Amino acid sequence: MNTKIVLLIEDNPSDERLTLRALRKNNIMNEVVVAYDGQEGLDFLFGEGKFEDRKGSEPPALIILDLKLPKVSGVEVLRRIREDDRTRRLPVVVLTSSDDDSEVNTCYELGANSYVRKPTDSAAFADMILSLGMYWLLLNVPPPVMVRR
Repeated sequence: MNTKIVLLIEDNPSDERLTLRALRKNNIMNEVVVAYDGQEGLDFLFGEGKFEDRKGSEPPALIILDLKLPKVSGVEVLRRIREDDRTRRLPVVVLTSSDDDSEVNTCYELGANSYVRKPTDSAAFADMILSLGMYWLLLNVPPPVMVRR
């Protein structure tokens, strides 16, 4: 069985470091691919641009998605994920500092599996990442991988 890949779509280097450190510190050793903007995240998912060699590859087991992204917003990334048969069932956790209730509603309407506000304290951030990793990568039973066309 292949290692489950986590796709982290995050443009903030500090949040990226905190996320990676929290996963490693807690022995969650999945490969983490970091996309630094929304377009790069979509390219990874759909095997386009610099990720063309991924076309037909196994999708990530989990997508951790920031909302405030350059090039393509997190909301638009979520919309495109849910519109495509190849990716619509992938678990997407929105991880953001936004406290806008309309964004919460929009994300759930578009099919987010979870919406989590980023804690400002680094210890609380690490605990939250551990909880996400444990649930989505170890406890959750995902749907069977669909055959890519």
